[in-house]
Amino acid sequence: MRVAFLALRLMCLAWLWPVTQLNSSHFPNKRRNKELYVGENARQKHGGRVDLKMKKLDSTKSLLIKSEQLLRIEDHDFAMRPGFGGSALPVGIDVQVESIDSISEVNMDFTMTLYLRHYWQDDRLAFPSSSNKSRTFDARLVKKIWVPDVFFVHSKRSFIHDTTMENIMLRVYPDGNILYSVRITVTALCSMDFSSFPLDTQNCSLELESYAYNENDLMLYWKNGNDSLRTDEIVLSQFFIEDFQPSFGLAFYSSTGWYNRLYINFILRRHIFFFMLQTYFPTMLMVMLSWVSFWIDRRAVPARVSLGITTVLTMSTIITGVSASMPQVSYVKAVDIYLWASFLFVFLSVIEYAAVNYFTTVEEMKKLKRAKMPTSYNAAEAMAFDGCFHDNEIDLASLPASTPNTERNIQSRNSTVSAPTEGTRLHRKHPLKRNLSFIMSNSYMIDSYSRVLFPLAYLLFNIIYWSMYA
Repeated sequence: MRVAFLALRLMCLAWLWPVTQLNSSHFPNKRRNKELYVGENARQKHGGRVDLKMKKLDSTKSLLIKSEQLLRIEDHDFAMRPGFGGSALPVGIDVQVESIDSISEVNMDFTMTLYLRHYWQDDRLAFPSSSNKSRTFDARLVKKIWVPDVFFVHSKRSFIHDTTMENIMLRVYPDGNILYSVRITVTALCSMDFSSFPLDTQNCSLELESYAYNENDLMLYWKNGNDSLRTDEIVLSQFFIEDFQPSFGLAFYSSTGWYNRLYINFILRRHIFFFMLQTYFPTMLMVMLSWVSFWIDRRAVPARVSLGITTVLTMSTIITGVSASMPQVSYVKAVDIYLWASFLFVFLSVIEYAAVNYFTTVEEMKKLKRAKMPTSYNAAEAMAFDGCFHDNEIDLASLPASTPNTERNIQSRNSTVSAPTEGTRLHRKHPLKRNLSFIMSNSYMIDSYSRVLFPLAYLLFNIIYWSMYA
């Protein structure tokens, strides 16, 4: 029996011997050819040197388990937040401001580009790791797991950058801690107060809040306190950035309850030099230019009128240009006070010449009428009953030659007795009328006074203005 069993084994070995010889003759050659091919390519790329690291297999090929299988994504319902039904999930926030792209006074908003980072723990994504190294993924895996639904309150527009791929990073640690980072550009509302414009300081804030989860489900907090907000070197054309400060608060909605809200507060102080060049200096020059008419002869009507109209129109253009670049607010701005006060000075310089011209004309008409009157007429006889001179169309000869009243007045005027005769009235001259008559008879003095009063008044206005707003 044993002899038969031994003979059977020998027959099997004899039958398998050609097959083993065939395999040993082909596979070593194939492996030898593959190593030869790799060696030749390596020598071509590295100048004849063979890098042994290139012979190692790709590390991704050695992972027999896919990332989704490693994180057990299919085994859990990621539509629910981690720890659903328990206490609120802490989500830390860290922000790095890359740039403030624009600030619009007309739309009352600002545009900011930032890196928004979220930190939380999800035990469902914990995985075994001998090296305790994290794994980094892109946006393709983010869509399959739960992430916080943080949004920007009062935002008008926002988007995630997607060049060349979506700027999203997901880093998962073996213990389930997660870092979720995204690069966002957001345009948000900033309620600005322009009562001191352009000498103003604006306080703006960007507010972050969870959309669906109130404080019982999700707790937002700054990851590292005040150090959670970092900024690059930001330079703006019209503003100084005085301060960046994070803060925390609560927001209440009547239908859904209380929500955690994080604030990114920053203070903007406006550059005044731009508006000095574009608004204040041209306005000052126009006001000073209107004073030139005080030194021009009062009889040069075309020169003074054209100068006054030019300054008025220029001031109107400056006011229109400033108003076009500002929102239509219902209160008075600091620049409006300055522009309209300057416009009033320019307008008063035009009115001043109108008064000078009128008084000069009246004075010359009086002199002309006095020169045309006969010498035989007394001044009292050449006056009408209303106390004003009349032109030559009035026939003064038709008046009665003598009446009791006129004779009595003439006698009283020519007599040396100081006491008035019976029937005459004493008229007291008022100081205001006396001064007005003096100015009308000496209209050139209006220009002399204006040369001093206008600059002093404008200087006083500037002192008060800049001490209040600067």
